[in-house]
Formats: sequence, structure tokens, C-alpha cells
Amino acid sequence: MEIEKNETVKVEAKTVQVHCKVCDSGIYTLLDAAGKEVKELEGEYVPSFFPGEHYGDYLILDIDLESGKILNWKKPDAEEVSKVFKLIVED
Repeated sequence: MEIEKNETVKVEAKTVQVHCKVCDSGIYTLLDAAGKEVKELEGEYVPSFFPGEHYGDYLILDIDLESGKILNWKKPDAEEVSKVFKLIVED
């Protein structure tokens, strides 16, 4: 006979890793310092400056449970953000 037994086990959880499939339909909004919309992209792939090997389809974030900070975020440069949001046109 098998009897199920639930036990509480303490773990020291530090990070939540989130993998989301965007399905080429993400909405990304660039905001200015006052929170006003500069530009919105709709129906887009995951922007190239997002972390992880996302292949344009996946949002991959490692989030610290204590601080709420995204651990694998790397600051993008202004030119890359401008290109992704089509604020400047590439030749």
C-alpha cells in the first residue's frame, strides 16, 4: 500500500527564472523619465537587447526574490534601443 505524506521542507530560494514564449506578438513600450510613452512596438519579436539566448521568441529573466531585480539584465546601448524602437533608420 502506498500512502502519500506531505512534508514541509525549508529551502533557501533565491532566484525565479522566467521563460515566456512571446509568439512574435509582444508589445514593448519605451517610456521617458516622466513615464510618458516615446514609442510602442506591437506584434514584435523579443528585442535583441533582452537577456538570454531568446532567438527572438522567448523572454528569459532571472529575478532575485529578495530585491526583485533582474539579474541577467545587461544595460543596452542607446543606439541599439533606438534601432529596435525604430527611432533611427538603419541604412
